[in-house]
Amino acid sequence: MNTTTHTGKRIWLTGASSGIGAALAEELLARGHRLALSARRREPLDALAARWPQQVLVVPGDLTEPDAVAAIAARIDAEWGALDVAILNAGTCEYVEVRAFEAAMVERVVSANLFSAAHCVEAALPLLRKGDQPLLAGVASAATFLALPRAEAYGASKAALRYLLESLRVDLAAEGIAVSVISPGFVDTPLTRRNDFAMPMRWPADKAARRIADGLDRRALEIAFPRPFIALLLLLAHLPGRLRLAVTQRMSRNPSKDDTR
Repeated sequence: MNTTTHTGKRIWLTGASSGIGAALAEELLARGHRLALSARRREPLDALAARWPQQVLVVPGDLTEPDAVAAIAARIDAEWGALDVAILNAGTCEYVEVRAFEAAMVERVVSANLFSAAHCVEAALPLLRKGDQPLLAGVASAATFLALPRAEAYGASKAALRYLLESLRVDLAAEGIAVSVISPGFVDTPLTRRNDFAMPMRWPADKAARRIADGLDRRALEIAFPRPFIALLLLLAHLPGRLRLAVTQRMSRNPSKDDTR
């Protein structure tokens, strides 16, 4: 076990090779924390380790594979003996084209966004139970506040992740393990740059990383941003059902029968 003295927290961050994860890694390292970084691609993690050699533990792997996740946890245990924070950020997004609905695509997205997180929770909890003021955090999405066009797979996976984390919050409270749900709106990342639609109030990744890190410092139950975008989604979500449908249907690429006459 590495016995070098550090003042920062011992943090496991998944999905750290790009986007929000990479920006959050930079932010947390700059704040003096130690990070165990996971992603499928090792090269970006090694680049961070080269710049922060005393603070980074590179633990790559496919988080949809339970054996790979168990091996990551074993390495963290051997090096640090415990975790103070686990941040489950790894995930993906694919959009449904409803005229060619594909169940296999839903399965892929749910596997990447929900099942991988469940594997990580199983691996992280024993380490968090040995940590200092332990915190489990997961990246859901602002899309969980309102059903949106083409988001059937992504939204369902992130809504399920939200429910998983909020239920864990209830059951882990007696053990002193806090749970934070992170709900970003649009953030400028390699994943979102592939989107072929308008992304209102999009934030740069470094700004999102600062907001997330600040929220984790407060052990916030919910870290949702940007606030005006979240407020708009919540307002629409609380409209009467038929009015809500009329509003969101206007965002759909499948026009209503009345629109095609």
